[in-house]
Amino acid sequence: MTTQAAPNPDPVVAGLNLVLTETFERVTGVYLDRGTSLFETLAGVSAATASRPLGNTSNTLAAHVRHMAFYLRVADGYVRGTDRTRKDWGAIWRAANVVTEAEWAAAIAELREGYRLAQALLADADAAKDPDWVAGATALIAHNAYHLGEIRQALGWLAESG
Repeated sequence: MTTQAAPNPDPVVAGLNLVLTETFERVTGVYLDRGTSLFETLAGVSAATASRPLGNTSNTLAAHVRHMAFYLRVADGYVRGTDRTRKDWGAIWRAANVVTEAEWAAAIAELREGYRLAQALLADADAAKDPDWVAGATALIAHNAYHLGEIRQALGWLAESG
C-alpha cells in the first residue's frame, strides 16, 4: 500500500486527495465500485494481456500505463517548475508496446512512483491557494480517471474477444 501524506485541512484539497486515492489505490465510495481502482484493476493483468492490441489500433494496456506514468512525471515537473520543456506526447503511443513480465512490472512501478509524486503535489497546502494549482490537480485526476475507464473497457473487450 502507498504511504499517504498527512491530511490537508483545506476541504478542496482533502476532496481532491480522496478522489486521487480512489482513482489509483482503493475505493472509498466517491465514484468507483469496490475493487475497481487502477492498481486493483491492474493487479490481475499479465504482460501478455497488457501487450494485446486494443481493437483496430496498436494501443495496448501497457501503452496506457506508460502514458499515465509519463503524464504524472511531466505534471510534477511542470507544477514544481523543474521541467517545463516541450514533450512528445505521441511517442508512447507510437512505440511498440509489447512488454515482458519484467517490463510490465517496471511500467506498474513507474506508475506507482507517478502516483506518489501526485500525492506529494496534492499535499502542498500553500500551492492549494492558487486557482491554477486547483485546476491542474483536477485535470491530473480527470486525465487518469479517463485512462482508468479506458483500461477497464479494454479489459472487458479483451475478455470477450479471447
